[in-house]
Parts: sequence; structure tokens; C-alpha cells
Amino acid sequence: MALYDRDYTSTQEVYVQEGASVSFMKQTYQLLAASMIAAAAGAYITLPYAEVVLQYKWAIFGFELFMLFFGINMTRNKPGLNLAALFLFTFTSGVSLVPLLASMIGMGNGAVIGNAFLMTSVLFGALSLFAINSKNDYANWGKPLFITLIVIIIASLVNMFILNSPMMHVILTAGILLLFSLFTIYDTQNIANGAYDSPVDAALSLYLDFLNMFTSLLQLLGIFGSDD
Repeated sequence: MALYDRDYTSTQEVYVQEGASVSFMKQTYQLLAASMIAAAAGAYITLPYAEVVLQYKWAIFGFELFMLFFGINMTRNKPGLNLAALFLFTFTSGVSLVPLLASMIGMGNGAVIGNAFLMTSVLFGALSLFAINSKNDYANWGKPLFITLIVIIIASLVNMFILNSPMMHVILTAGILLLFSLFTIYDTQNIANGAYDSPVDAALSLYLDFLNMFTSLLQLLGIFGSDD
């Protein structure tokens, strides 16, 4: 009789929940891919105007912060507008990378850009798979990771405006790479566990992880691949 006493309603609910989770993850990674395309478009379109971008880099960076902390929040839960805000932010982030990309190309290290993207993609994919398949719970990583991020930001500002130490820059860049590698694990598991209400918000979190990992690797490869 045990066969007929099974709770098929409960089993069906589990399948529905798993299907919804898979669909959410699929939408998230589709939006992540679209965000990368938007960023690449921003960089490609404005690369010929690298000097102009460099001249207005702080204004562009300020607009990035505005979109990240206000624009995206104001359009949250507003279908269509939230996508527009996401792609506007990612497009702008691509524009902000132009001075770094142009300097790499100018030094004859253009190939480093492709290598950095490939390495970031492999690392990001491996960390994401690890997070999804891991039986460990990384939900308690949030606060320590955020505190570490604040410390690195402050240290970077001190080094930029006061110390100007190349060695400190290398250490901080490596720290950023490690930090956002851990953020990738944390964010991916949160997405898999349903911690995000919208695929747009989930995709933004992963995009920021990928972007910071890519930028860090690009700088490190550029530094250690330089003849200077």
C-alpha cells in the first residue's frame, strides 16, 4: 500500500519549483550574455575616441555609479525599464574600459585583452559550476565579503591619491581578483537558492563579478607582460 500512499502533490510541487529555478537561472545567464554584448558594443563604438573618453572618465564613472545605485533601483520591478537600465549601465561600463583597452593596444599588448577575457570566462564558469554543485552553504559570506570590498576600495583610493605605489597596485589588483572570485561563488549560490526576485538583478550581480575579475586579470597580465 505504500506505493499508493505517496504524496504525489508534494512531489509535483518539488518538480514545479525545480523547473522554475532552472528557468530563472536560464534567464539570468541569457541576460548576463546580453549585458556582455552591450558592454562590448560600448567599448567597440567608443574605442576610436579613447582620448575623449579619458578626458571625461570621471564623469563617465560618476554616471556609472548613478545608474548602479539609483537608476537600476528606480526601475526595479518595472518590466522593460529595468532591462533598459541594465543595458545602459553595462554599455557605459564598456565605455569606461576604453582608456585601459587603448593603453594595452598602444603598448602592443592587444592580444592580452583576448587572453584576459578567455581566462576570466573559464574561471567564472568553473566557479559558477562549483557554487551550483557544492553542498556547502556560503550564505554567511556576504558580510565578510562586503567589509573586504570596502577595505580594498579605501586602500585603492589611498594608493591612487597618496602612495602611488606600483607594488601596492599589484597587490590590490590581485586582491580584487580573489575577492570577486569569492563573490561569484556567493552570488551564484544565492541565485540558485532563489535569493533574487528578478533575473535582471541576478544578472547584474554576476556581471559585476565578471567585470571586476576581467579588469583585474587584464591589468595583471598587462603588468607582468610588459617589458618595462
